[in-house]
Amino acid sequence: MKELPEQPLSFEIDLNALTINVMYQNGRYNFTAQNADEYPRVQPIPDGATAITISSSVLNDNITRTLFATAQDELRPVMNGIYFDLTAESLAIVASDGHKLVRDKNFSIKSDIPASFILPKKPATLLKNVLSKDSGDVVIKFDNRNAEIRFSDGILSCRLIEGRYPNYNSVIPQDNPNQLTIDRKALLGALRRVLPFASESSQLIRFHLESGKLELSSEDIDFATSAKESLVCDYNGQAMNIGFKGSSLSEILSNLESDEVIVKLADPSRAGIIIPVMQPENEDVLMLIMPMLLNE
Repeated sequence: MKELPEQPLSFEIDLNALTINVMYQNGRYNFTAQNADEYPRVQPIPDGATAITISSSVLNDNITRTLFATAQDELRPVMNGIYFDLTAESLAIVASDGHKLVRDKNFSIKSDIPASFILPKKPATLLKNVLSKDSGDVVIKFDNRNAEIRFSDGILSCRLIEGRYPNYNSVIPQDNPNQLTIDRKALLGALRRVLPFASESSQLIRFHLESGKLELSSEDIDFATSAKESLVCDYNGQAMNIGFKGSSLSEILSNLESDEVIVKLADPSRAGIIIPVMQPENEDVLMLIMPMLLNE
């Protein structure tokens, strides 16, 4: 259809022979059809199911912000989707692959009756593409196995990932005293310049932190390449060397919107927390990245 210029089309459908003929100005197409009885039926959501109403722009932002952090893990399928955790405090939208984690809390959506579901990656991607052009509210109804997502232009029904999502709050450190504040785009640009010189297998980037200064460096011993770049930053914590996977850190910074970010660190063996200086309205966005071992 994409290849045809704008014109009327005529469809001839024979339900007995299950054939379709499509006629256009200078030609025709012939297709075979299948019996409509074979089409899978959507499972209805029961009346007592939990319902969440959320702005389409907010849902789209949250899916976009978390989708990159989902895993592709055949052994732990629960990690392959986006976790929606409705509590009395907020709606938390979470994704993690074990190396990085995103947790978005929306304080305008809450419920005295806790509920949760894991949205698979494919329907999440479809929603992201649809909601970017949409406006208004989205209503998500779900039970233990299925979800029905209603938006202004239609309905998306999908099976949910079954299983228990890990306790994501337990891996988020509560006290990382060393705080770095830096321009997000400047750090992202430096990472992109230094990363090509890192080992292709590990993609290790070394951070050297001291008062008012951040130094990024990478090295690939096999090809005798290395890179180093210094950035001015706001840092008054203890001097530290810590390693991160460059591609994961780039993804995290690319999916934040604030001009400046805060990186909270404890020591080279504990997870780093990255948060935007300016949080979205009624939301708390937090990203976590696990460090990599440095060979000092």
